[in-house]
Amino acid sequence: MGLRKFKPVTPGTRFRVGASFSEITATKPEKSLVVSSKKSGGRNNTGKMTMRYMGGGHKKSYRLIDFKRDKFNIPATVATVEYDPNRTARIALLHYADGEKRYIIAPEGLQVGQTVVSGDTATPEVGNALTLSNIPLGSIVHNIEIQPGRGAQMARSAGAYAQLAARDGKYATVKMPSGEVRSILVTCLATIGAVSNSDHANEVLGKAGRKRWLGRRPRTRPVAMNPVDHPMGGGEGRSSGGQPRSRNGLYSKGFKTRSLKKYSNRFIIEKRKK
Repeated sequence: MGLRKFKPVTPGTRFRVGASFSEITATKPEKSLVVSSKKSGGRNNTGKMTMRYMGGGHKKSYRLIDFKRDKFNIPATVATVEYDPNRTARIALLHYADGEKRYIIAPEGLQVGQTVVSGDTATPEVGNALTLSNIPLGSIVHNIEIQPGRGAQMARSAGAYAQLAARDGKYATVKMPSGEVRSILVTCLATIGAVSNSDHANEVLGKAGRKRWLGRRPRTRPVAMNPVDHPMGGGEGRSSGGQPRSRNGLYSKGFKTRSLKKYSNRFIIEKRKK
């Protein structure tokens, strides 16, 4: 893992900071674990644009990732560490002892040739998946389930990790990447270690074209729009504006948008830090 600073041979490389890809060991994905991915361009099933500023971008294939880690007590060897265009983290190809192949999110420090296993008999080492009831307190974890058997949903992006703080009865207390502290059932699976590619946050695209390659179109400032297009549009000269708000009129600075009836509210012990 690491960053690569480019020489300013062109305007686009003057400020560009990219990944070194030193950890990548294979350039072509496993064919049996790849499916086609169709772009929406921000349109729904009727062709209406429902998400702005989406479109274009390089063609991508989707890699099927095993977020459930439900092959219990079957050892797997790490065959390759690969780049995935669909996520910020790196992925690792596992060859299981029974012949099956699966992709997982690669944790920081995972090496080719290393053996990983999931299940309660596994040791708490990097890449192994265990239930929260069998992970030592204070451990760094990622790929955490919210409901047992549903698959990992939390701490999956590059460099993300959570910390197992305590256990009380059937619930474990976990400090999330956002700083939020919440209760999770001890029967939920989590993977030991932090997610790979922690330097992703320090990358600099360097030019607008690289953003287009990622499928993002230019964003128009709301104050530059007309009143019919946005609540902050209109006005003479630079007198337009008003309270910062969304296209639907919802305030965007400090306004709480989280549902008061959300099912997981009762599991939050301490809210995230501002």
